[in-house]
Amino acid sequence: MSRLIATFLGAGYLRPASGTWASAITVVLAVAAYQAGWALAIPVGCVVAVVLGFWAVPQYLSERPGEDPSEVVIDEVAGQLLALSFTVIPLWRHGVEDLALAAWPGWVAPFLLFRLFDIWKPWLVGRADRMGNTAGVMLDDLWAGLFAGIISVGLAEVWHGVLEPWLG
Repeated sequence: MSRLIATFLGAGYLRPASGTWASAITVVLAVAAYQAGWALAIPVGCVVAVVLGFWAVPQYLSERPGEDPSEVVIDEVAGQLLALSFTVIPLWRHGVEDLALAAWPGWVAPFLLFRLFDIWKPWLVGRADRMGNTAGVMLDDLWAGLFAGIISVGLAEVWHGVLEPWLG
């Protein structure tokens, strides 16, 4: 069971770039949930992924060599859902029904920014990654998701609050 959770039902075995595959699958599932009227499933899914990840990753790593094998992607799922939550909750609260097309930057920006921070590993993301323990496996992606989410909101504010009215 810990292997299924840690690898996100086997998505972690997709190559190349298993973390990017897991993030992309997560975005597709999140957009589908939003489109189906289940916007709040995204932040709830983040909490579930965090709890399951902190449970499954230590068990899985106890059976595997290495500190953070590439097939462990539940951390990417949790981080990506966190990043998406920053934009989908405001969109949902404003009654935006079509995330896929009408509000497409609402899922593209968090995806791209999350992947950027997860690969680049600046500041707290890198510090968590260097912890060398199971908590670090989860925490680096949660920091990446937090930064991606905050910057996504900032970019939306710049576009809607500054550029869009100016461009008119």
